[in-house]
Amino acid sequence: MTKNKIIEEIRKLSDLLSLYQNAYYLKNKPLVSDLEYDRLFDSLLLLEQENPELVLPNSPSSRVGSDLSRDIPEVSHTIPVLSLDKGYSVESIRDWMDKTISKAGSDLSFIVEEKIDGVSIVLYYKKGILELAATRGNGSIGNDITANVRTIKSVPLRLSEAVDIVVRGEIFLPLAEFEKLNSLQEVPFANPRNLTAGTLRRKKSIDVASVPLDIFIYEGFMDKNEMDHVEILQYLRKLGFRVSDNIGVFSPSTPKIRIDPTWFSGNFDSLSTYVEKQTTERKNLPYEIDGLVIKVNETDVRDTLGFTGHHPRWAIAYKFESPVGTTIVKEIDIQVGRTGRITPVARVEPVLIGGSTISNVTLHNQDYINLLELALGDTVSVSKRGDVIPAVERVIDKNEDNNSVWQMPGVCPSCNSDLINKGAHLFCTNSECPDQIKAGIFFFLGKNQMDIDNFGPETAEFLIDQGFIKR
Repeated sequence: MTKNKIIEEIRKLSDLLSLYQNAYYLKNKPLVSDLEYDRLFDSLLLLEQENPELVLPNSPSSRVGSDLSRDIPEVSHTIPVLSLDKGYSVESIRDWMDKTISKAGSDLSFIVEEKIDGVSIVLYYKKGILELAATRGNGSIGNDITANVRTIKSVPLRLSEAVDIVVRGEIFLPLAEFEKLNSLQEVPFANPRNLTAGTLRRKKSIDVASVPLDIFIYEGFMDKNEMDHVEILQYLRKLGFRVSDNIGVFSPSTPKIRIDPTWFSGNFDSLSTYVEKQTTERKNLPYEIDGLVIKVNETDVRDTLGFTGHHPRWAIAYKFESPVGTTIVKEIDIQVGRTGRITPVARVEPVLIGGSTISNVTLHNQDYINLLELALGDTVSVSKRGDVIPAVERVIDKNEDNNSVWQMPGVCPSCNSDLINKGAHLFCTNSECPDQIKAGIFFFLGKNQMDIDNFGPETAEFLIDQGFIKR
């Protein structure tokens, strides 16, 4: 690859990653899976390592993905709030552990925690009283959402001891609560994380209080700390914080560390079995996790290892791979929602992904289609984000018919009315649109509304078409 080509590729990857970061952190609508994002990130990282003189000043590889919003007051963090390096295999994790031990020059123990798929939060306590709750932001500056976080019942407003402490945690929405709330949305959220992030950005705390958010705390920072991480976790629980019961502690030989009775303890040889067990059993958890986090237990060694501009050198994330399949786009149909929102849906050749057959995939809007450069007949990679929502990640092979990028229609496919733009989406404004009426009635008859027995969409559609049900 020529130097100009390398420069062009670095700029392209940087622009794409910045776009994806903005969609994930600020709009709560991820455009690609974690796996696809990490693939692009690693490609950029490799080019930068081979060509350090071409690294852009604002490269995504040297900064934390930011959820900083200009609409919410900003505050400075007193601790580094960074991302994590990652690996996708137990072998890569063991390799990282070996290198970390070598750098430290001494035996180490490691802690394995669940990587909760939620929203990162930093809580500041003064003399045991919650003073500030801030989002991760860009790692140095976050948004002040204290009033909203105070409504979360599992966040202690007063600790059991009058200590000055800063803690990091993850706010999440339990799966059962997510299913209830999501069933009321015309355009469902892709996953609990998106709903959580949107909730925390609401302007009225009373609206946040109506959503049963929860939290796990996983780090604590105090002046003159002499505790290792295991001791810190146990101390956090004593203070009144909610700490996960699902934690593993691993040492070169049989661990002698005193741990909580609900935690797992083993030597390095038992790590792979533990990771496999956590991967298999995560489907039984009442909340979503998208991986595991492996950390050095000894905090003095953490200080020695330090940080990069992107992540601490003493921790790494083991990421679960989203199930992926390859298929062909046969058609793209239009769905009209009860508010008139127009949504393109790809009809694909049936493909088995993660134990279920996928034949329909939502394409969101024209911007998403343009980003993919998607056309009829293209061969695409489809994943199940969070093991649930099917999504087109990228085009693998272009179609053989020279079809161009698919375009949204200018009129409603149901009533032929002109469509209007509202943000990134198109809407039909005809209140008498048949598909809008049907969608509204289907919503009304749903299990979280009227929940009428033996009255499904087919019966409702027949009665609507016959004129027996009208808006």
